[in-house]
Amino acid sequence: ATDEPAPEPRNATVDNSVAVLPFVAMSSGPDDEYFADGITEEILNSLAQLPELLVTARTSAFSFKGQDLPIQEIAAMLGVQHVVEGSVRRSGERLRVTAQLIRAEDGFHLWSENYDSTSADMIEVQENIAEKIAAALDVVLDEEKREAMRQAGLRNPEAFTLYQKGLDYYERAHGQMDQQEGLRLANAYFEQVMDLVPEYWEVYANHSDRYVHMLNDVVTGTQHEGVTEQTLVDAYQTVLADYEAAARFAPTDQLRYLAELDLAFLSGNWRGLAGRLEKALADSDCRLDGNWTATVANVMGYSAEYYEVAEKILECDPLRNLSWFNASRAKFWAGDAEGALEMARKGTEVAPGGWLTMTLLQTLAANGLHDEAHSVIEAEIQFEGLALIFHTMVAAHRGDRDRLVPLMEAIELRGRQNFFGTVVAAWTGRRDAANAQAAEIDQHFWGPNALWQLVQWCQCGAPWDLEVTPNFAAKIEEANLTWPPVSPLTYPLKDW
Repeated sequence: ATDEPAPEPRNATVDNSVAVLPFVAMSSGPDDEYFADGITEEILNSLAQLPELLVTARTSAFSFKGQDLPIQEIAAMLGVQHVVEGSVRRSGERLRVTAQLIRAEDGFHLWSENYDSTSADMIEVQENIAEKIAAALDVVLDEEKREAMRQAGLRNPEAFTLYQKGLDYYERAHGQMDQQEGLRLANAYFEQVMDLVPEYWEVYANHSDRYVHMLNDVVTGTQHEGVTEQTLVDAYQTVLADYEAAARFAPTDQLRYLAELDLAFLSGNWRGLAGRLEKALADSDCRLDGNWTATVANVMGYSAEYYEVAEKILECDPLRNLSWFNASRAKFWAGDAEGALEMARKGTEVAPGGWLTMTLLQTLAANGLHDEAHSVIEAEIQFEGLALIFHTMVAAHRGDRDRLVPLMEAIELRGRQNFFGTVVAAWTGRRDAANAQAAEIDQHFWGPNALWQLVQWCQCGAPWDLEVTPNFAAKIEEANLTWPPVSPLTYPLKDW
């Protein structure tokens, strides 16, 4: 039990909105919980194809897994009018699935049904459940909508069970275990999914994540045991192959535009990047975002346009840390430091942790709340190296030379700070160090991609002199990017 207040509910429910909560596994086989999660996500993905419905995304819906909370409280936190609950019991090949659609306002069951089937019939069962829920919510289904619902998921019980196992490791790799090891274990499952259902576009971006992190780490200074230059070349080719597949198998034009934007950025094909970004941002809804859309948009000066997309995503996925991070960071890049701080504070209440803490710290500094920022670092950032980096950021924004001296000594004792080394040098006004590190990164084939990401994390205009990074400079000219980019934060010791 806890005395902490429950997170505030969303501002308002949206007409014809629904959350599909994780179905409960009523049997205890080794894969039964993953199987139940897979059925849940398949139903959720089917319903999400209907433009008449606002469907809570997986991350937010699954945050209630294992919790015994009143339906009204869950619905208020997610901002929905309806909730789907269910259970799965498996005995050998026999399955019993129950599902019910509940109106949150009064707890009334609008629809419920029990299904006795086998694993071989599972696709038909989940399609029937999704269509019955849509009908109960007064959505008129024509054949085009039914076909979109059928094509939304994996449609393969073995594949969706494997995918849930992969997602489990993927999520744990982002903060709960060694990142490369977690992503390696996740990819072992993702690759089985790719073999079983090669046209499932969504798995490819997740699969690429291990290799992008590897490239970023090694190129910016962190060595991985056993990783050679050939390993990095192979990693890069895998990233490109993954996004080529994501674009090829994308089920809609808009999803293809997003995948093509990601591919263009990661491949270094930056000519026409602004046009690709505009296509990716047009006509988007809360289901649509690419892995790299925010990174491209903020640095290219499209933060205000991206914020409109981020707001829609937040409506669908209100308990996902990354939703708040992307929205608050875009607002910050767009020049609204006060509004970004308010959003980061609110997001930290309902979806704490992760990168959102970093945006909270940067917006606190931008609003002159330096002491509070130092307190947040002490309370929330568990990794000593990262805490040092952000104490340095706050002190540098304050121009506090006395506080910076011991911080920089501590950082130097730890050695080069990998991905953030160039950023820290820029924050603290060490132009020669920033230039030297950026020049070294620029020499690698992945260098321009890493440097673009450093520009976004620095949020300080030009972290280095452009002429010291000729490869990056050529790419910037190719992208027709204004240099330097906007500077959401200023640093008194940085005089360029």
